Amino acid sequence: MMFQATRPKSPPLVGLAKEHLESLRRRDFLAGAALIDGRWIEGSRKDAVVDPATGEVIAQVAHCGAADMDLAINAAERSFAQWRGLLPEGRGAILRTWASLMLAHSEELAILVSSEQGKPLAEARHEIGYGAGFLQWFAAEGERAYGETIPSHKPASLLQVRMQPVGVAAVITPWNFPIAMITRKAGAAMAAGCPVIVKPAPETPLSALALARLAEEAGVPRGVFQVLIGDPVELSAPLLRDTRVRALSFTGSTEVGRLLLEGAARTVKKVSLELGGHAPFIIFDDVDVDKAVKGAIDAKFATSGQDCLAANRIYVQRGIYNAFVEKFAAAITRLKVGHGLEAGTDVGPMTKSSVAEKCRAQIRDAAAKGARVISANQNQEFGPNFVVPTLLSDVTDDMLISSEETFGPVAAVLPFDSEQEVLARANFNEMGLAAYIYTDSLRRALRLAENIEYGMVGINTASFTGPPIPFGGWKQSGLGREGSRHGIQEYMELKYVCFGDLVV
Repeated sequence: MMFQATRPKSPPLVGLAKEHLESLRRRDFLAGAALIDGRWIEGSRKDAVVDPATGEVIAQVAHCGAADMDLAINAAERSFAQWRGLLPEGRGAILRTWASLMLAHSEELAILVSSEQGKPLAEARHEIGYGAGFLQWFAAEGERAYGETIPSHKPASLLQVRMQPVGVAAVITPWNFPIAMITRKAGAAMAAGCPVIVKPAPETPLSALALARLAEEAGVPRGVFQVLIGDPVELSAPLLRDTRVRALSFTGSTEVGRLLLEGAARTVKKVSLELGGHAPFIIFDDVDVDKAVKGAIDAKFATSGQDCLAANRIYVQRGIYNAFVEKFAAAITRLKVGHGLEAGTDVGPMTKSSVAEKCRAQIRDAAAKGARVISANQNQEFGPNFVVPTLLSDVTDDMLISSEETFGPVAAVLPFDSEQEVLARANFNEMGLAAYIYTDSLRRALRLAENIEYGMVGINTASFTGPPIPFGGWKQSGLGREGSRHGIQEYMELKYVCFGDLVV
């Protein structure tokens, strides 16, 4: 079926998000106050929170400015000595309690996520458990932040390396995983002994503020975890210029990441960046087609395609190309589009209208350059933030979707002939976050895993993330790692100590 360029006319299910939010037992999750220095700040201005599926305003949150951020930095600096002085198991106990509270309120947190971000409720529920897992992981990892003793090259000397917290950490998080991206960063920083200031995405503030409520209940001391909502540029400026902010972690677009890196360079902060992806999904003709189709569906359409790990270029070896396209198209047509809070929804709205428009622009460009366009047939009309799951087959390297990250439910399928050819095409990009390889040849899998220029590689699987793994990319997909034992090191400094003139 040909793609229809006209936008859907009427938003579905107006009032559904409000209905679910009004059922929350924790009414304070909707209070909208920012947390600064242990106080809940209502603010003189309010920002609207919108259900992306309908455009309906579902809440109001306090708007913070640069002066508020200065107060937060002051509070974080004051809290640093006390927090770093707490034994690692003490900090870990607080993080574990926080994780337990998240799990105890998982349904309410999931409703918040689905209402303001748009993802299906089942995926939102998964995110809560995923996010709590980072607090649990780093609670233990803080107790394992070992130093080392170096065999001395000097007589009567003892050489040590100690791991110590870097100081106040600023955390700027995206809207696609509004809870898990906070806990993945803040859990590591707080376990290391650093106070954290969170600036969440303006599209998804309710999730962050609910996390702050639970952090307070878990016993996180005043000034150690603070959340401010407001204009990203205005709130980022104090964080970049203040020398007391020693670490900056950001997840988002490569373009914004470059600007933050440039700003942080003026005060030589420790910076970790998780930026854009343009993941290749490579399928060889020795693999079972049904297994490859399932993997491609999972890798492409999770979080409605709004995932930096989403498969963006699906390369299929020519021997199974037609069979794959046929089965993949059939699987796409079975995906249900709808409000994230509607039962059975597979694909929700795009959180931002700009993302939906970019998807449409890529579809138009591909169609104009000869791609075949197949869209899932849906009986219901949707609002302007929705993009119907779409397959573009016979895609070529000169199309926009071959060079730009899509960040939506549009799947581009490209044929290839040889291993050498597809490796060169996959690597010919400045993004290097994640790659997927489907093959039944162990030798080929080992060769490609060694030579593909990406920070994370999944072999015959679309699922490989979690607290124990080092999440991050190569090239312009970022700096540093999150999760794993490496994640806590982003918030710690090495200190070398030489004890001389020892009597031995």
